[in-house]
Amino acid sequence: MIKKIILAALVVGTTIAGNAQNKIAAKDIAEKMKWFEDAKLGIFIHAGIYSVADVSESWSFHNGNISVEDYMKQQKSYTLSHYDPAAWAEMIKDSGAKYAVITTKHHDGVAMYDTKLGKLSSVKTCPAKKDMVKPFFEELRKRDIKCGAYFSLIDWTHNDYPGFLKDKARYDIKKEPARWERFQKFFQGQIKEISDWYNPDLWWFDGDWEHSAEEWQAEKTRKMMLDRNPNTIINGRLQGYGDYDTPEQNFPVVRPAFKWWELCMTMNENWGYRVSDTNWKTPYEIITIFVDAVSNGGNLLLDIGPKPDGTYPETVVSTLKELGDWNRRNGEGIFGTIPGIPLGHFYGPTTLSKDSKTLYLFVHGKTSGQLMLKGLDNKIEDITVLGSNVKLTHKVVGKISWSAVPGLVYIDLPENAVDKYVTCIKVTLNTSVKLYRGQGGFLTN
Repeated sequence: MIKKIILAALVVGTTIAGNAQNKIAAKDIAEKMKWFEDAKLGIFIHAGIYSVADVSESWSFHNGNISVEDYMKQQKSYTLSHYDPAAWAEMIKDSGAKYAVITTKHHDGVAMYDTKLGKLSSVKTCPAKKDMVKPFFEELRKRDIKCGAYFSLIDWTHNDYPGFLKDKARYDIKKEPARWERFQKFFQGQIKEISDWYNPDLWWFDGDWEHSAEEWQAEKTRKMMLDRNPNTIINGRLQGYGDYDTPEQNFPVVRPAFKWWELCMTMNENWGYRVSDTNWKTPYEIITIFVDAVSNGGNLLLDIGPKPDGTYPETVVSTLKELGDWNRRNGEGIFGTIPGIPLGHFYGPTTLSKDSKTLYLFVHGKTSGQLMLKGLDNKIEDITVLGSNVKLTHKVVGKISWSAVPGLVYIDLPENAVDKYVTCIKVTLNTSVKLYRGQGGFLTN
């Protein structure tokens, strides 16, 4: 993942990404994006040798925190001795996630599959001797979970890639174009391997900030994947040739401009497993972030990192279970919904059913008592709490007979109906939602 702690990388990334206007029209991809739009939740898996020595993925040697030699020695202890792809897939299904993305290769160049084009892989240079991707995708597909492949465009250990350490490059591509062409063939060859062998439903690229769309041959690369699978979805890190935006770690205050977007966020502070990182987000924090993303028309791609033996920390397992339990109680208000009503009508996240006849209100924490809904110009037919089906009462305050301005709706939420994390209230309307967006009214005669 992009570690925006390096000034040089940040400047380069901002410059190139800022010039990479999206080349893909939403209307041209709307049909294939339907499952992604409905999915809402994905699980991101950063699996790699960096889990061995308690260091950050790839960036630790790039930034000089560890020598390249010591970093690559981690391959000797990457065993995957307890790797159980069926258990992984079942855990993901139980969380409520509809898709999962796994690293096929990070910036360190060590592939997690049996690449025929490079020397470094979990099969060739690690005692694991295992292709992680193939059995994992097979188990996901048995459970109707969409399969995503993370792929790093940059490869800091490949001799033909110009970038190496943050203060040391291998060469200038303008001076050695033939060398760069060799690398172009190499990375496109690996993409073709993954396309042909595993046929991902989604591609999650990373590292595009180091070169332009022309240098990456982004249009050609996109076409190559779509020729194999016209319905494959490509994330927004291919220099303008992706299908959706990917804000990272920090929740966007303003909704991203493109129609589809996905917040990728770690469960603790690191993408890969680090034994020293115990700063876990709580189930409450993850669920509130998830709800906010969905209410703003986005997805959450929640990242977890497996240990070098292929198991997960207990906190990961228990948190995903809590997330799954919450989704089973409240999933009606999440999956397959559309963004809710504008801010100001309700002080909290909201979603709508696709016909807009059902409004879902999300109440964080242990809030109970009267909840206010403003500007609703519909008749309310029923109000219930998801998960318990407790019926709620409401009253309308301030409706004046001669005014078209609707009154304020106050909904009574009793303490015994509150969810332990986030309560979802289902408001059934007589017609598609109608909102008053004016400035009030007064008697003129």
